[in-house]
Amino acid sequence: MTADWLTTLGTAMGSAWLSGINLYATVVTLGVLQRFELVKLPGGLHVLGEWWVIGLAGGFYLIEFVADKIPAVDSIWDAVHTFIRVPAGAILAATAFAEFDPAVKAVAMIVGGGVALSSHGTKAATRLATNTSPEPVSNAALSIGEDIFTFGSTILMAFFPVLILVVVGIFLILLIWLGPKAYRALKRLMARLRGLTTESPPAS
Repeated sequence: MTADWLTTLGTAMGSAWLSGINLYATVVTLGVLQRFELVKLPGGLHVLGEWWVIGLAGGFYLIEFVADKIPAVDSIWDAVHTFIRVPAGAILAATAFAEFDPAVKAVAMIVGGGVALSSHGTKAATRLATNTSPEPVSNAALSIGEDIFTFGSTILMAFFPVLILVVVGIFLILLIWLGPKAYRALKRLMARLRGLTTESPPAS
């Protein structure tokens, strides 16, 4: 593999992965870096540097920043964004390969969508479990931590795309290993919640 190919692959998969966590923070960060020519994004991702793209993503980021702090709203927001983050991740991955053969772009779109789905699913499941906590501190802390992680990782990806590619690979390996365990734990949690909501009050 050439350095350019690896750079494009790292940017494609990294942006798809991070879009599953926080799409708008990812787009804003890449857009600002591209706009001020701090990096040169591969393929057609230079369009993220347009002011209208940065502004639109920034507006949605502010809405998400507030929505993330309200447990019930956060769970609904994540459910709706299954249909936004995953396709967006696929599009970002394919756009990074805009200068490559159409077959390569198609594969990038499919793989990018899968990577975005994996990170989005992990985020949504984690937040769903956290949202069941009666105290609001853990939810807000996790939300802010996700934002810091996304901004930091996006900057890292822009300057060291091969490194973020390694990080994504490690994440996918851990997900394959821990995914079934996490799924069973989430099922037990949901079963307990259903039991609490359907439990009839004791007779007086």
